[in-house]
Amino acid sequence: MHIVVMGCGRVGSSLAHSLARLDHSVSVVDQDPLAFRRLGEQFSGRSIVGIGFDRDTLVEAGIEQASAFAAVSSGDNSNIIAARVARETFGVQKVVARIYDPKRAEVYERLGIPTVATVPWTANRLLKSVLGEATSEAWRDPSGAVALTQVAPHEGWVGKSVADFEAATGSRVGLLTRFGTGMLPTATMLIQSGDTLHALTTDALADTLRHAAERPPLGAAE
Repeated sequence: MHIVVMGCGRVGSSLAHSLARLDHSVSVVDQDPLAFRRLGEQFSGRSIVGIGFDRDTLVEAGIEQASAFAAVSSGDNSNIIAARVARETFGVQKVVARIYDPKRAEVYERLGIPTVATVPWTANRLLKSVLGEATSEAWRDPSGAVALTQVAPHEGWVGKSVADFEAATGSRVGLLTRFGTGMLPTATMLIQSGDTLHALTTDALADTLRHAAERPPLGAAE
C-alpha cells in the first residue's frame, strides 16, 4: 500500500526505510531538503519538499491514494494539523501523529486521532500502528511466560462483550482504553469502535489472539 510520512528526522527516516523494506510505496515530506540525506541514495520512495499540512504538498506526495499517514515531525502543532487534514480532508483511515506533550496527546486521542509519545514508543511501534496490525506486545513478565498484548480488535467485535472476546482468544483483558481514557473492564462491558484492549496471553495462545483480533467473531458479518 502507499503511505505518506511527514517528517524526515530519525524517527521518520527509520519508519520510511522499514516500510520500503516491506515493499510498500512511501513518500516522505519535509520542509528541509537536507533532511532527506538521512534516507540515503538507496531509498526507493519519493522525497517531497514542502509543508506537511499543505494540501498541494500532500497531493504531490500521493495522499489521495494513501492507505496510511504518519505525522512524525518535531512540532506537535504541525503533526496534529497534518493528521487532521489527512483524515478529514482526504479521508485517510489509518492516521497517527507523534506528540511530545502528553496533555495534548490525551486531547487528540479523544478526537479519535491515535498519538505516539516520543519516549515510550519506537519506530517499530510506529510501524505497527501505521500498518494497522491488530496486536502488539507491550510487556512480558520476567519469566517470559506471559505477555501483555495491545489489541485493536476488528470492527466486527463492536457490540460484543469482553467475556466473548476472552472466550474466543483464551486471553484475559486487564485494561480497556476508550477515547484516551483507561478503565478496568468488566466481563459484561461491550466493545465499542476505537477501543484498545490490553490482553494477557501466552506464546501458545498468541496466534489465536492475533487471528481473532484481525477478523470478526464467528457468525458475524465481514
